[in-house]
Amino acid sequence: MSDRPNRDNQNNARGGRPQRSGGPRRRDDRNDRGERGDRRERGDWEDRRGNREDRRGRPGGERRHAQRAGADRSPHKRSAPQRSGFREERLNKRMTEPDLPDDIDIHDLDPLVLQDLKVLSKDNADAVAKHMFMAATLMEDDPQLALRHARAAKDRAGRVAVARETNGIAAYRAGEWREALSELRAARRMSGGPGFMAVMADCERGLGRPEKAVEMGRSEEARQLDREGAVELGIVIAGARLDMNQPESAVVTLQRLNPDLGSTGRINARLSYAYADALAAAGRVDEAKEWFAHADRIDEDDMLDAAERLSELS
Repeated sequence: MSDRPNRDNQNNARGGRPQRSGGPRRRDDRNDRGERGDRRERGDWEDRRGNREDRRGRPGGERRHAQRAGADRSPHKRSAPQRSGFREERLNKRMTEPDLPDDIDIHDLDPLVLQDLKVLSKDNADAVAKHMFMAATLMEDDPQLALRHARAAKDRAGRVAVARETNGIAAYRAGEWREALSELRAARRMSGGPGFMAVMADCERGLGRPEKAVEMGRSEEARQLDREGAVELGIVIAGARLDMNQPESAVVTLQRLNPDLGSTGRINARLSYAYADALAAAGRVDEAKEWFAHADRIDEDDMLDAAERLSELS
């Protein structure tokens, strides 16, 4: 079965999409960040969630930027003149922002996220942080409302990398592939690093361009990813190969990541599942059953439907 991105069910465990929740992290989520770029592909709010990545949206590691927002600004440089109607447009956008609960504690966000927002005025920084908090909180249960909050944060802080990242991950979760690509590219330009590659490649699949996802796997940036980021990107590329009706190529893609029947852990469970899926698509049913069984054994978080797939093949 192909693991093409599922626009109707953003949490489908059978898909080849990176299982991360990217964007700003709440303080107690810092050990489960999903694809942030320089951390774990790190994206998932789990990345920030990121590489993060890992954003969902990424375990371990501190979020760091190659360049902090505003770090290269000179006090002698003047801002570009604002275009006509800019102020009115900004006010209109703020009037349509989603409501914010009164009891939000912005200090539940990662302190490094709050540090990035200090380039803004205090009132604006507080509002951006609250919208980012709501985006992170609603990502799983109401991705459309999460995206509205993320857009509000981006509109208020468009030159802050974490705000663009939040918008990108939220758009990805809501199935807005084109918007997600645009925002994540902007975040990467601002912060540097190879982050978000798996999410961005998966957006290319969602846009019906699996060949572009495959091209990303051949890039120099792909070689900079850590183990987890490389696995997440490999899973997406294998899915792109299945989209292109190339199951044997999908198998080879995942073999390069050295799947191991003695492995444990979340990322290896996902790799084993994707490998089993590619084997099944290639008609190698006995091998697929072995790997689905392994994925089921080590899936401690019960995120995958490996047992169901195994039953289907028996």
